Parts: sequence; structure tokens; C-alpha cells
Amino acid sequence: MTGPSPKKSLGQHWLYDKDSLEAICAAGELIQSDTVLEIGPGLGTLTALLTDKVDSVVAVEFDSSLADDLPNRVRAKNLTVYQQDILTFNLNNLHKGYKIIANIPYYLTSNLIRVISESANPPSRAVLLVQREVAQRVAAEPGDMSLLSVSAQFYWKVSTGIEVPAEMFTPPPKIDSQILILDRRPADLFPDVDKQAFFRLVKAGFSSRRKTLLNSLSAGLRLSRQATTEVLSEADISTGLRPQELSLAEWHAIYKAMKK
Repeated sequence: MTGPSPKKSLGQHWLYDKDSLEAICAAGELIQSDTVLEIGPGLGTLTALLTDKVDSVVAVEFDSSLADDLPNRVRAKNLTVYQQDILTFNLNNLHKGYKIIANIPYYLTSNLIRVISESANPPSRAVLLVQREVAQRVAAEPGDMSLLSVSAQFYWKVSTGIEVPAEMFTPPPKIDSQILILDRRPADLFPDVDKQAFFRLVKAGFSSRRKTLLNSLSAGLRLSRQATTEVLSEADISTGLRPQELSLAEWHAIYKAMKK
């Protein structure tokens, strides 16, 4: 498929490989009645597949020239195109239970996950082709956790799909990509949690990643070392652990200990 040159400033990389595009669709476990939100459809290679598989595709494209041209490239009655920044797009207008299927610019990943996590109308599933290292970081297990993985896994069951080599794109990015799959949790992981207070705690823990929890929490929450030690003891967490070593359940235990 020919078309305009990708814009480096917008992180555009066109994916043409049919097998990779089909793998992205397959990861969505699509059924005909689905509504799919595609982010950054670009030249419409993925869009064309999606419109054949589901009843409704909503494409949000930031690049005005690409948004204007997409209906000419993908002539489908079930396609609706918006020229808008996805971070300000009103997700509440979409059918409840919609899915996101997208090959997104790498720089967008963290902010997009935040926006869909906190939305009043989140997708039931999001399939995102992202930088491989980012996919691995979001899906990380205790030992390699980060603020991003804790935040994502709080709201989603996270898994990964196939890797897509850089040479499958035009132009090739500097690094390989991987499919990241986010399945919305049917209920809050910790129903008793004030989310703002919970993430204030987690952010404090990761504010000094190389330090022990005793030091990072004490500094980040402005607690004395003695008070922090007492909280960690109540939660049955070693003061010598580092934030990346904790599971979500252990962060929850610290949260509960602080509330006492």
C-alpha cells in the first residue's frame, strides 16, 4: 500500500506485514458484534482487516491528512473516522465493552494506558503493538516491577503476544515491537483501596528505585525511619527489599498497614 511518508515527529512507522497484522487482530479475540477503537490507523492496513471482522470500527487519527484520506483508502460503511488526539477523545461515546486494537506510536504507551485505566468507560480488552521493552515492562513480575507495571496490573490482566521485528515496518524503528494484551479486570483488584492514596504510596516507593523500601518510603512519604519500619513490619515486608521486588498484594499489605 502506497501513501504519504511517515512523520518522524509523530512516531509513525507503517506496518505492512500481513501475518503480523492478522496476529494483532487474532489477539483481540474479535467477534462480529464487537465495536473496535483503532488508534493511529495511518494508511489503514490494519483498519481494512478490522472492518471485515466486526460491525463497527472507530478510528482516531491525530494526523489530519491521514484522517481525511482514510475513508478513501478503506471504503467501509462500518468505519467512522475522527481527527483527534486519543488522549482527549471521549471514550464515553463508545459502546460499553468495546475493544482497542492498535499499532501505536511508542511515546504514547504510558499515557494511553493511564487514560484507558482511569476512564469511566474502559475497553474490555486492549491489544497494543508497542516497543518490546515496554511490553515486557508492563507484563513484568515481582523482581522486575515498575510503577508502570504496578499501575497497569492494578486495572488489567496483562499478557504478551508475538514479537514483530523492526524490519517489518517502514521506516524500521530502532527496536523490535511486541503485542501487549490488556484484559480489564471484572472487579477492582482491591475493593477496599482509595486509588489515589494507593498510588501515592506506590509512587513514593518507586521514587528512589535503587534504594530500599525503608529509605524510599521514608523519604517519599516524609515519614520517620522508625514509623516506616513499623508500617513495613505490620505488613510483614522486609525493610531491605527494593520496590521492584514487591507484588501487588504486598503493596496492598503496606497500604492496609498505613491505614491502621
